[in-house]
Amino acid sequence: MTTTGDPTPPVGDSSPARWQPDTYLRFAGERARPFADLLARVGAESPARVVDLGCGEGALTASLARRWPAARVTGVDSSPEMLAAAAARALPGRVDFALGDVRDWAPAGPVDVVVSNAVLHWVDGHPGLMARWAGQLAPGGWLAVQVPGNFRAPTHALLAELCRSPEWAGRLAEVAPRADTVLDPAGYAEVLGTAGLSADVWETTYLHALSGSDPVLTWVRSTVLRPVLARLDDDAAGRFTDAYAAALRAAYPPRPDGTTLLPFRRVFAVGSRPA
Repeated sequence: MTTTGDPTPPVGDSSPARWQPDTYLRFAGERARPFADLLARVGAESPARVVDLGCGEGALTASLARRWPAARVTGVDSSPEMLAAAAARALPGRVDFALGDVRDWAPAGPVDVVVSNAVLHWVDGHPGLMARWAGQLAPGGWLAVQVPGNFRAPTHALLAELCRSPEWAGRLAEVAPRADTVLDPAGYAEVLGTAGLSADVWETTYLHALSGSDPVLTWVRSTVLRPVLARLDDDAAGRFTDAYAAALRAAYPPRPDGTTLLPFRRVFAVGSRPA
């Protein structure tokens, strides 16, 4: 899910910019593909305990239960709105969901697979959190993490520039996206290796063809724009959004067929503990 480190809220924060499942799921297919690519490199065969940290509305969590039918799968998220949507996917004894902040999560015992998809970019100091999760894996356990790696892309750079402009800096400078929010692949390989895991780390840039009016703005509304708009009243939010939308249209112009291309880089880190 979602796109800058602290002081912006972690995934699922119930601040004025609450998560809206319907808005987030408008691009469900595009957001699901990195999850599938991440899990394709997890070699667990028959895990008993699987946890999805930052599970959102639960669709991808449910796919973990289909992959590992004998596993007990738990999704954790701090958004009541997302968990309300996830409740329909719960299966007694197999799939359950819990309200909680990923920064505070601690299992009752060792876990076989820990997944965190598009979550940790919300958490300041998340490499330390990954090291802690690695220590909670059972022998032969797996840790799989994916984070957006596009913090230097126009979506984020233009937003940061606007937040720090004279008109908005007083209210928004501290929530402007930071270019150093996530590590590069080598950095995550070091985190996993230092934690005693065998590391498999890579990056991919997806090229999404979006449609509709201001589709890039629609994409970021449910992610990086949320904590920014949470600082503004309705009038100010409207003026800010109009300025940001104009900048995005210039950076991501529509093609003759009406679609708009959005390159989106993501970084993947999978680690396994020796059995």
